[in-house]
Amino acid sequence: MSRRATTVAGLAAFLIVGPAAGVASAQTVGEVATAANEMWLIIAGVLVMFMQAGFTLVEAGFTRAKNAGNIIMKNLMDFAVGGIVYWAIGFGLAYGGSTIGGYVAYGDFFFNDPTLASAWFFQVVFAATAATIVSGAVAGRVKFASYLIYTPFITGLIYPVVTHWVWSGQGWLSDLGYVDFAGSGVVHMLGGVAALAGVLVIGPRIGKYDAAGRPQAIPGHSLTLGALGVFILWFGWYGFNAGSTLASVGADIAFPVVTTTLAACAGATAAMFTSWWVVGKPDVGFTLNGVLAGLVGITAGADSIGFSASIVVGAIAGVIMVFSVIGLERAGIDDPVGAISVHGTVGLFGVLAVGVFGGGNLLNQTIGAAAIITWTFLTSYLVFKLVDRLVGIRVTPEEELAGLDRTEHGGDAYPEFVFQEQVAQPRDLDPVGSNGG
Repeated sequence: MSRRATTVAGLAAFLIVGPAAGVASAQTVGEVATAANEMWLIIAGVLVMFMQAGFTLVEAGFTRAKNAGNIIMKNLMDFAVGGIVYWAIGFGLAYGGSTIGGYVAYGDFFFNDPTLASAWFFQVVFAATAATIVSGAVAGRVKFASYLIYTPFITGLIYPVVTHWVWSGQGWLSDLGYVDFAGSGVVHMLGGVAALAGVLVIGPRIGKYDAAGRPQAIPGHSLTLGALGVFILWFGWYGFNAGSTLASVGADIAFPVVTTTLAACAGATAAMFTSWWVVGKPDVGFTLNGVLAGLVGITAGADSIGFSASIVVGAIAGVIMVFSVIGLERAGIDDPVGAISVHGTVGLFGVLAVGVFGGGNLLNQTIGAAAIITWTFLTSYLVFKLVDRLVGIRVTPEEELAGLDRTEHGGDAYPEFVFQEQVAQPRDLDPVGSNGG
């Protein structure tokens, strides 16, 4: 009988016979606990994997209709390519059996250990999350082939090295005392910093800034899709944070569920009122991103920051996000979905919040954040520069204006809508209004 069949049989015997007899063997109890922990890790991993759908909808909704198919392809391939690369290389660099000074692991490449299957799955969906954060920030102007060259570096090198530092039990940052429960820094700040490096290399979209350098609004084509994406991300985040207990037996899953909920609520509320004050209206986009800011802000301390403090953390995260988006835009950094602010800026705050609200050491948190930012920015910037030098990273102006769905993928996400627009409003392609933008 297989190990899983034995475990199921043991669980059935315990539920049926054990309570009646009042006894159960230590072996049976251990098997039940192992099965419960493995089941929880897989369920949590599935929730995190579903966040890819949320990212896709947020990024597609917050950008122009003519690039929706391109967004879909990038998010899909982040996971598809990233999963294979993480299987071959990434997991070994993060959790291989041996370490080089606590900086990088080796061993366990081309993963083939069935006893760690659930752990590998939970880790690969986190790696894909870090990678997909970059997609929205560079939306609308990056070559698809060049993006496919870059994204394996996150899942295969940049992210695994940082996870070894923090989560492997052998890393120098964990030895230092740096705390990041579910990844405000390891996942979100890393993704946001990588996105910043990409945007600096690629530059802003055509039409984003006028001749005087003033930012111009380029509205996304569907707040409805964006809102649905945010709700999906919120839903999946319970797997992200509560799943980071890595077990269900003997672990307090409910605590991070509550802190996650309260921070998201506070982030949305604070972002709404902040945008109301700054731009004169309760802005929908800022409010939606406020949910995500609250979630990112609490992620590092979801298991240690109290319920009342989690509201404070979420609210501060929402406010920081609004001013970060505005500040980066004015500085000439064009991020169509606000990924750098939501994940990068707020991710940094989330790391530091553990030192203020979660009982961590603020100095250790600062050192950890500085190390992650430095490593991620330098490696990401180098890769983007090399890709740009070797094959070119940005599409031509004509391709950008026509839309990447058509020029990069040979079709349109909304062919009927585009056709009606061309018939009803014949015009030359312009940088702001094309294809529903």
